[in-house]
Amino acid sequence: MLRRFSFDRLSCEGSLDRLLPTISTGLSPRKRTTSQCKSEPPLLRTSKRTIYTAGRPPWYNEHGTQSKEAFVIGLCGGSASGKTTVARKIIEALDVPWVVLLSMDSFYKVLSEEEQLLAASNDYNFDHPDAFDFALLVHTLRKLKQGKSVKIPVYDFTTHGRQKEWKTVYGASVIIFEGIMSFADKELLKLLDMKIFVDTDSDIRLVRRLRRDITERGRDIEGVIKQYNKFVKPAFEQYIEPTMRLADIVVPRGGGNMVAIDLIVQHVHSQLEERELSVRAALASAHQAQPLPATLSVLENTPQVRGMHTIIRNKDTSRDEFIFYSKRLMRLLIERALSFLPSQVHVVQTPQGQDYEGRTFHGKRQITGVSILRAGETMEPALRAVCKDVRIGKILIQTNQDTGEPELHYLRLPKDISEDHVILMDCTVSTGAAAMMAVRVLLDHDVQEDKILLVSLLMAEMGVHSVAYAFPQVKIITTAVDKKVNDLFHIIPGIGKQLGIQYLGFCPAVKLNSRE
Repeated sequence: MLRRFSFDRLSCEGSLDRLLPTISTGLSPRKRTTSQCKSEPPLLRTSKRTIYTAGRPPWYNEHGTQSKEAFVIGLCGGSASGKTTVARKIIEALDVPWVVLLSMDSFYKVLSEEEQLLAASNDYNFDHPDAFDFALLVHTLRKLKQGKSVKIPVYDFTTHGRQKEWKTVYGASVIIFEGIMSFADKELLKLLDMKIFVDTDSDIRLVRRLRRDITERGRDIEGVIKQYNKFVKPAFEQYIEPTMRLADIVVPRGGGNMVAIDLIVQHVHSQLEERELSVRAALASAHQAQPLPATLSVLENTPQVRGMHTIIRNKDTSRDEFIFYSKRLMRLLIERALSFLPSQVHVVQTPQGQDYEGRTFHGKRQITGVSILRAGETMEPALRAVCKDVRIGKILIQTNQDTGEPELHYLRLPKDISEDHVILMDCTVSTGAAAMMAVRVLLDHDVQEDKILLVSLLMAEMGVHSVAYAFPQVKIITTAVDKKVNDLFHIIPGIGKQLGIQYLGFCPAVKLNSRE
């Protein structure tokens, strides 16, 4: 059953340094090849559902700022106590679609040459608090809790160093952080909304280590027992067990204690319900009767532009004509967007030997296009047609059918995008919720707000106001702005579903497999 401990249950204050002092006992060598950050793979399949572990729900309000922080659960316990099993049982019982599992194994320090030699001779203690990079860990968990993107190191236990490629992870509704030293830092403890200690009998933990090290690591039974008695057990008694008094809840018997797990799940559900926010509802009620913002640029409504809109809005237009005239409008739209990029005077000499004072792009870096999948991909050919060798990124944002809220499912951005001018493409913008999420993702990747241009074939006034209010430096370019959005968040009078069905189903330049 579940037990709750008071803070005077254990009298171990004298053994705390950060929370605990260092000791000079030996090593606890590990024979893994790389650390397994529990945020990978991006899908976690349980008996009930598939849970995304590399995405997040809406995390902003109508002001474009964070509306709620993630709920962080810290799991601590001795080696082989069943922390990962408890984490997975909690996730499955929670039935929350967005979660991140973060392991302390990803945050081992990079060893010096002297420490490398100690590790090679099995004289480096990997179970000591000083073996972990707590500064990086606290910084990473704090950003995750705020809903920002982070890069997680991948630790290679063969070289005792970090791999060149780090993993990009986003925050979520719930973050579960597990490790033997999860409670061993004061700043880390401040980030934990719930602290759980998995208390498993030492004999059971020893049996699990025996099974794991003999079957998975090819060790002999004498060596495993020697290592446990010399290094693992002393480390548990001095560093890990005293932190049990810091836990809000102690779970005996690990993942098999479903009574404790059910009570934990009930508490987390109550906390999540208090933090709920309907983003679309907030956007729908904001900015009523306001003038269109100065950051909006609408393509001049010439007879040609009006005629093309007449064709693509007509429900009886054939697919071929719809695609042809949509392409024409998209090309004009992209050309209009490029006119807002910075330029400078550039003098060239003509074949006749005369100087011509023209203009050229002025920027430290290049232009990058980012399409909001899937309809945004239809604008990529127009961008490529006028921007040679342009880099393209993709963001998949879909509506949760249960809540009606946008959710981030997939992200692929070019490297070093932070200094680029980014053209963010989406064919239609109704409430602006998906566009705001996409802009928020770019800002999380350090793209400057005033270097983002949102281009859309058709927008609703609500979407224009929402984006402009939340991100006043983002330039918005469209071919037309319609007045209304109906109860299903469709633009009225709008274009209809043809843009998403006829164009995507026909255009060979569009890849329908958005996860690639």
